[in-house]
Amino acid sequence: MAHIALPEGLPGISGGFAFRPETAKPMRELAHILLHESNSLTPGERELIATYVSSQNDCYFCQTSHGAAAASHLADHDVVRRVKTDFESAPISPKLKALLGIAGKVQRGGKLVTAEDVERARREGASDLEIHDTVLIAAAFCMYNRYVDGLDTWQPRDTGMYAQMGQQLAEHGYLKSSR
Repeated sequence: MAHIALPEGLPGISGGFAFRPETAKPMRELAHILLHESNSLTPGERELIATYVSSQNDCYFCQTSHGAAAASHLADHDVVRRVKTDFESAPISPKLKALLGIAGKVQRGGKLVTAEDVERARREGASDLEIHDTVLIAAAFCMYNRYVDGLDTWQPRDTGMYAQMGQQLAEHGYLKSSR
């Protein structure tokens, strides 16, 4: 049961968004820009960053919904699982591995990112925009994860619901509710 009276039947972040729509709007817009709008990183790669950070924060709702969105973009559930467990051995580009290394450090604490981490990403072909957006996705998902878990929102275990939500997010983005 959620810590406050959230609307019934709305899982994860959707309950908090329905409770306070005026804060939901900019939070949705930020997620849409970071994960859905045109960028040199593919939407699948950006969803993998969000999924990885959410898994490191142990936020079931976010890692599962964004993992489903990544799998929808990539048509590959196994790569999502492998990124969550050991991204260095996952079948992803060296550039994405370097960016996930940065994202993981941001998740633990922004000051942990070193010049060497950034240089590794640059060596692998990451642009300043890609490094910037990786840091911002990681920081934003720490906020989203803590929002979902701090309110103790309802996080159903129905994998079919998450698959449907992930497909909706992959196709339409974040400006409207996926439920």
